[in-house]
Amino acid sequence: MPKTFTFGEFLGARSVIGTTLAELGHEHPNLWVLTPDIGATVIEFRDTFPDRFIDVGLAEQVCVGIAAGLAYDGNIPVVSGMLPFLSMRALEQIRTDVCYPNLPVKIIGTHGGLVGNGGSTHYAVEDLALMCALTNMTVTSVGDPLMVGEVIRQSMSMEGPLYVRLAVGKKDKVLYEPGEHDIRIGKGITARQGTDATIFTHGTVVAQALDAADELAKDGRSVRVVDMFTLKPIDADLIVQCAEETGGRVVVLEDHLAYGGLASRVADVVADRGIRLAAFERLGIPQVYAGFGDDEELRDKHGYGLSATVAALRRVIAAD
Repeated sequence: MPKTFTFGEFLGARSVIGTTLAELGHEHPNLWVLTPDIGATVIEFRDTFPDRFIDVGLAEQVCVGIAAGLAYDGNIPVVSGMLPFLSMRALEQIRTDVCYPNLPVKIIGTHGGLVGNGGSTHYAVEDLALMCALTNMTVTSVGDPLMVGEVIRQSMSMEGPLYVRLAVGKKDKVLYEPGEHDIRIGKGITARQGTDATIFTHGTVVAQALDAADELAKDGRSVRVVDMFTLKPIDADLIVQCAEETGGRVVVLEDHLAYGGLASRVADVVADRGIRLAAFERLGIPQVYAGFGDDEELRDKHGYGLSATVAALRRVIAAD
């Protein structure tokens, strides 16, 4: 029988990507996979379909350009690499070669947020702000490794480009039972119901948000946790619903710069819809270069670790 995974167990998102792409390669003979010398994630596809696999070496701009050319010829290209470099070094190629003609290029990468202990040059912390600013780009940030496969499968029928942000992808906590939630690109996931406050989050820190909600439950407080894994298009209706149902008390937690990512997009929805909030707090990376350390250490250092999340939730719940 196939192995199933439950909350708290660990699975590598990279292995899910490789096996999913290999499976889809049989269904879609026009599926190509490209990498700028970061091919460990897609070994299964490379070994199964070597004629549709390209490793360009350390040249992200070239990789995106070739992907655009393949898409012009009617193919579905997937670019797999490290997001600090795909999102910045190849930004012009993504904007002009992929987004402008609205081509179905999928950009899937690791090292989103303060993960990997690679230092500031190897952290993608501005990437969501950059990608959300691009016309035609769909932007996702996935925390559950099993969700990655579903997002990739859904993307096969998408007309335009897609950005998929992951952590390191080697040891990721499984957040949801298979089939527990209706996973649809463009719709948020209510990972936990609650009535006293809502915490919106995505990617690497969804598990931390759930842990914070557990801490508040010890005090008899009920916190709703929303995994807003699609940042663009944002699920505005869900944001409004949660704000109204949890007393206008909102916290946004993300492993990204505190301004420009999910918190900014939630704030835009609140302002555009004229929603009155009782309290709003954003937890993320301040305007600093974060330095070295493991991810939990850096979150604590920069004010958005578990204890800071619990404290923020208590403040918004106590707000008049």
